[in-house]
Amino acid sequence: MVDVLTEITIRRPCGKVSEYAANPDRAPEWYENIKEAEWRTPKPLQVGSLIAFKARFLGRELAYVYEIAEYDPGRLLVMRTADGPFPMETTYTWEPIEENATRMTLRNRGRPSGFSAVFAPFMALMMRRANNKDLRRIKQILER
Repeated sequence: MVDVLTEITIRRPCGKVSEYAANPDRAPEWYENIKEAEWRTPKPLQVGSLIAFKARFLGRELAYVYEIAEYDPGRLLVMRTADGPFPMETTYTWEPIEENATRMTLRNRGRPSGFSAVFAPFMALMMRRANNKDLRRIKQILER
């Protein structure tokens, strides 16, 4: 099992942070590894929406489809994928901590199977590093 939780404080109102972070079209701007996001269902984002992502992680090209499992705008977004060797759940939370500051968390949980299971501890370490970098990037973008 891989379970990586990271968080950051962004000096912007919660609504602005969550609106930006929950928009799949913005993902390639702040996720270093995501190269492309494509809507498979009509906008706007809602439970049941499907978004295809193309990414690069650990030197490999990855293509996967996330389904929005839970969405409470401004508070919570949960996405899940069940395809591939590494089913993953990604959760964002946003919490106002001051009028102009938001605590954002990013959590990735998954259960690698087969050959991928051997590398789970290494993958968790690399995910934590990537997630921290991505959160610093979204903070930089939004605090400009």
